[in-house]
Amino acid sequence: MASLSAFAAFIKSIIFGRDKMPLIQIQLFEGRSDEVKREYAQAITEAAVKIMGCSADSVDIIYQDVKKSDWATAGKMWSN
Repeated sequence: MASLSAFAAFIKSIIFGRDKMPLIQIQLFEGRSDEVKREYAQAITEAAVKIMGCSADSVDIIYQDVKKSDWATAGKMWSN
């Protein structure tokens, strides 16, 4: 029974472990270069490691490029 309990604890640590985060999603206007995104990802990763105490390997970043015609601020479309 002890080995089953140890196995369950091991599985729980994999699923809910401290290094299974963060996932950071960034939405920005389309057209940014890969180099700009790469530099931004590095800066965000460094900040997450410093502030959250996680490993750099655990930081995932997803960029979502958005057309200006699909974004509005204060009721006004950015495409106008």
